Amino acid sequence: MKIAVIGATGFVGSAVVAEALSRGHSVGAIARHPEKLADAPGLTKIAGDVLDADRVAALVAGYDYVVSAYNPGWTNPDIYNEYKRGAASIVAGVKKAGLPLLVVGGAGSLEVAPGVQAVDLPEFPEAWKPGALAARDGLTDIRKETALDWTFLSPAAILEHDTPRTGNYRLGLDNPVVDPATGTAHISIGDLAVAILDEAESRKHSRKRFTVGV
Repeated sequence: MKIAVIGATGFVGSAVVAEALSRGHSVGAIARHPEKLADAPGLTKIAGDVLDADRVAALVAGYDYVVSAYNPGWTNPDIYNEYKRGAASIVAGVKKAGLPLLVVGGAGSLEVAPGVQAVDLPEFPEAWKPGALAARDGLTDIRKETALDWTFLSPAAILEHDTPRTGNYRLGLDNPVVDPATGTAHISIGDLAVAILDEAESRKHSRKRFTVGV
């Protein structure tokens, strides 16, 4: 496949790029500073701004599948508004290009009790709340799309930087996948990338939100 990855230099995006290349896919790495990525066979570095829908459509033209790991940065003081603008532009641009889109969102919109989402819990960290609310609202928006072939992936709440890739994970839909041994929802960044590429190849969750954990 030819896969375009938006936000390719970020924590999640760079792992998706590496996993896709390891499977023999061609990757278009779209980022503001794609030069941060090391050269690799099958990798095309593409500088681009996702806030222009027409530009997004042009950047992803010719690819088979688009993964958006867009995140304006957890320390960004205007993360809510910038995420919403960027997410809307990506949806519009990919729809214009006529391609399927997988959005990597947040865990805050997962239901931890009937009718209760994680982001609404009083103990949810305040520092993460603006970004989590933006991702939740992005999910609400994309669920209204009827012309776009979309998928929304909410990772486990805890993304592990140093845990090795195993290739194993469990799937869920709107509720967190909790590890029975620890009582937490967690996954390594490598295994999250495995789940993303598995979805890109199988397309099992078209027009659905799903989640993963170990």
